[in-house]
Amino acid sequence: MAMHRSSYSAVSGSSPCAWLLSAYRADSHAAWADWLLASHPQFAWQRLELPGRHFAWRIRGNPLSWLAALPPQQPDLILATSMVDLATLKGLHPRLAGVPTLYYFHENQFAYPLSSRQRHWLEPQMVQLYGGLAASRLVFNSAFNRDSYLHGVQQLLEQMPDAVPAGIVDQLAQKSGVCPVPVDPVPPAAERDGQLILWNHRWEHDKAPELFTEAMIALAGQGVAFRLALLGKRPSRVPPALARLREALPERIVADGQLPLDAYRALLGKAAIAVSTARHEFQGLAMLEAASADARPLVPDALCYPEQYPTACRYPPGDAGALVSRLRDWLSGALPPPVDVSPWYAQHLGPVWAELLDNTQTVIANPWAPSAPR
Repeated sequence: MAMHRSSYSAVSGSSPCAWLLSAYRADSHAAWADWLLASHPQFAWQRLELPGRHFAWRIRGNPLSWLAALPPQQPDLILATSMVDLATLKGLHPRLAGVPTLYYFHENQFAYPLSSRQRHWLEPQMVQLYGGLAASRLVFNSAFNRDSYLHGVQQLLEQMPDAVPAGIVDQLAQKSGVCPVPVDPVPPAAERDGQLILWNHRWEHDKAPELFTEAMIALAGQGVAFRLALLGKRPSRVPPALARLREALPERIVADGQLPLDAYRALLGKAAIAVSTARHEFQGLAMLEAASADARPLVPDALCYPEQYPTACRYPPGDAGALVSRLRDWLSGALPPPVDVSPWYAQHLGPVWAELLDNTQTVIANPWAPSAPR
């Protein structure tokens, strides 16, 4: 199996050449990359991607995977995701040192919660620190993502025993901005199921599915009528939280699994409420999709969510009792109004991305590196 996926656009003499480097083609990364290239044809794109697996190897090993795979033509712009070890890549290819580079953060490794099986590791954080230093501009998909990255860098530097240069966080902050991944809105169904609660997240530790399960069982124990659509990606081995829900509330589950896109969007259009219990969320595309279909979002009062949803849609993080209380009220007929998430739609963000890409070409590539001959 090939270690990298690459595609090359026909290079026009009048179109600037841009490279898209995505070292972890997971679902949301892939959708963003596909949209970006399709909606910004003003660039002659050349694209290299690596499959979204083997995280520890991928974040540190992508310069090796691409060692002999980079296009021969010198680009006018590089757009690299924060999974790319940008500093190493530029060090191995000195011709790229002076190329303006936008470093895009779908996530950051300073604010990513570790599971009980993981230990703190320095390497992913250092990759993203050095990548930020090597880039011309840093762009994040939310203010929370940006702020937690800068705070994490500061904490990391404070742990260095000596020889710490001054001004690193300020330098990074000055070239940082926010531009979300666009959402493809979901049309509401003709008839909404007022008792349907939606879960459309990955069944993994950072989404805290055990808290959702605890709340659903408690809600049922109070005699509240509701139905469940249990969507989202799940590992091959059934997560304990999902197994417990299936055992405790089988008669309430109306959907359970990863559905084809049309069926998935249809359920989002019918759901009355979409719930998040996440301990990590840098943009929350799944919740934005549900909210675009007028499902009422009920989310922790933390992470990226205060940027997106009003106080009425937020509950204290990790508080199953507060989640149950809010759901009981909403299911009794006290739903808040729908939330307008149109600022996250592609029609609004497309021009913002276009301006961002155009402007990045004009900034200094890296204040710490001399310009390479072109």
